[in-house]
Amino acid sequence: MRRPAALLVPAAVLAMGAGVGAGAQETAVTQSLGVNGSTPQVCAVLTGRFRTGELVNFRGSDGDTLRVLELIDPQTLAAQSARATVMLEGVCNFPHRIRLESQDNGLWPISGPVAPTSPDFATALPYRASFAWANRTGEIEADAKVRHPRQTLAEIDGPAAGDMLIDIELDEGASNTQIGAPVLAGAYSDTLRIYLEPR
Repeated sequence: MRRPAALLVPAAVLAMGAGVGAGAQETAVTQSLGVNGSTPQVCAVLTGRFRTGELVNFRGSDGDTLRVLELIDPQTLAAQSARATVMLEGVCNFPHRIRLESQDNGLWPISGPVAPTSPDFATALPYRASFAWANRTGEIEADAKVRHPRQTLAEIDGPAAGDMLIDIELDEGASNTQIGAPVLAGAYSDTLRIYLEPR
């Protein structure tokens, strides 16, 4: 029994269709398009916030200013202790350095009468400031002996992001003359600066 010739046509059509597909793949063209960009070396620090429960005899008027509530004991006129921890959210996208600097190396008078140096009175107040950032720590002992900048720094081997902790502590009886000396009248101040910078 002979098969109808019409049944052979679909096989021939399929074969031709396969041949056309193979030929189309051989003529494909590829074009590359480069996409480029660059990121500058940047460090950023947001406004500080005070750690809950860790303001002792300090008041934070905002995230960047601390004020000692009662600088002296009303009975002895000697410095009272004060402590604060400030958290600063920071990010640095390259290996860098952190530097903590006390502008004046202690709390120095910004107002009030100028008095001769006397071992009987404190004319400036020493304090400690420390940082913790990217598994590094450092501390300044601002001894208030001489009014000049004092700093500490640490090298950071890679990029870092997260909370930077700054601790500030004033000891009871702190004085640049003798422990427990009464403090001369006036307003006292220092500026503490935190730098994230290239190494």
